[in-house]
Amino acid sequence: MAGLIRREDIATVRERARIEEVVGTYVTLKAAGVGSMKGLCPFHDERTPSFHVRPQLGLWHCFGCDEGGDVISFVQKIDHLPFTEAVEHLAAKAGVQLRYEDGGNGRPREEPGRRQRLIEAHRVAEEFYAAQLDSPGAATGRQFLAERGFDRAAAATFGVGYAPQGWDHLVRHLRGRGFTEAELTLSGLVSQGNRGIYDRFRGRLLWPIRDITGETVGFGARKLFDDDPGPKYLNTPETPIYKKSQVLYGLDLAKRTIAKERRVVVVEGYTDVMAAHLAGVGTAVATCGTAFGTDHVRIVRRLLGDSADAAAGVMFSSGATRGGEVIFTFDGDAAGQKAALRAFEEDQRFASQTFVAVGPDGLDPCDLRLQRGDAAVRELVSSRQPLFAFAIRSVLAQLDLATAEGRVAALRSGAPVVAGIRDRALRAEYARELAGWLGMDEPTVRRAVQAAERSVGRSGGPDAPDRGERAQG
Repeated sequence: MAGLIRREDIATVRERARIEEVVGTYVTLKAAGVGSMKGLCPFHDERTPSFHVRPQLGLWHCFGCDEGGDVISFVQKIDHLPFTEAVEHLAAKAGVQLRYEDGGNGRPREEPGRRQRLIEAHRVAEEFYAAQLDSPGAATGRQFLAERGFDRAAAATFGVGYAPQGWDHLVRHLRGRGFTEAELTLSGLVSQGNRGIYDRFRGRLLWPIRDITGETVGFGARKLFDDDPGPKYLNTPETPIYKKSQVLYGLDLAKRTIAKERRVVVVEGYTDVMAAHLAGVGTAVATCGTAFGTDHVRIVRRLLGDSADAAAGVMFSSGATRGGEVIFTFDGDAAGQKAALRAFEEDQRFASQTFVAVGPDGLDPCDLRLQRGDAAVRELVSSRQPLFAFAIRSVLAQLDLATAEGRVAALRSGAPVVAGIRDRALRAEYARELAGWLGMDEPTVRRAVQAAERSVGRSGGPDAPDRGERAQG
């Protein structure tokens, strides 16, 4: 935990963050009598407004779902933020300098003043890049988008822009807006050379990377020209406001649908997120130049409302599941399978079950939409299979199950995968599944799994948490 915010500063945030303005960015409010405003509740579906805000008291309440609180609790609920992060977000917006009690051992926190300057620099940069997409020099970028099925409206929805070729177009633009060289260097928007700073992104298509509150904190840039010596994709470096392990591209657009549907679809790139959303899969997000890790798990669990439901993730015969779902989409190639097996390790952190969806012919969502239409992308997601099953079958697919030698080798390869399942009940079920896939008797397979458990130091005893116990962690 980080240091606690001083109580008087929290009170100042409540006072200065006008609740009608904060709520008004999410809900259309209309006067409803003296000192009251009302609108449609953002937390449940309704046709008649029952969501009320009382600006003078700084409170909100919904008579439909009986939820209520102050401006901080509203931001917590709408943006799925812990209390401290909600206060910090509101403080930055309201210009309140927060102080922390001594003894905090968390990460150093960015001063609201400096953080807001970096956020503002990114807002100006995003506007600049978006405007440049209409320039003659951006023709290759517009062609790139068009060839992938994205029109100008789609580009605008996702804030796609273009960084012009040259060395200091953005630098000069930001300096003209009053940003200092120190601020630009800290922002990650520029690079440092022998002759000073210059634009980090040049001659590239740009995607703004936003945090869960919708503020742009970085960019992902795609190479367009053959004479560009840089990597195919270049992201913002780590900065005070951009930590790649703590952001998911598209989350600002997907968060409400994720919370409503209790499903998140993890795809592999910016264009895949765009294609999925345009195809009707509004829960799609992607990591930004890094593997799906523990911080991403924390974000997703918060959005899904992970609970201690021991049956969460169970798939019924209808194809529906109980509780939240995390669906990874991967290319059908070896790299995609490796990513899936890596996700198998991360899955153990979820209470809700994780699934995997591999596109037909190994097509990613962007190519799938181009070749087979929006419905094919939706079908990809609905055809998901449990990740545990995919992980085991990926191992078996490498061996010839038509021979006795192949089946024995498959048992030796598959048993450790089953042994890696920490949920005792699921482990026993997949041992039974493995026996069926191999055409072997269950006792033989169970003994192989138990031997694999011992070899990795797992006894399968009372200390091995089941899904309900993990949900508390």
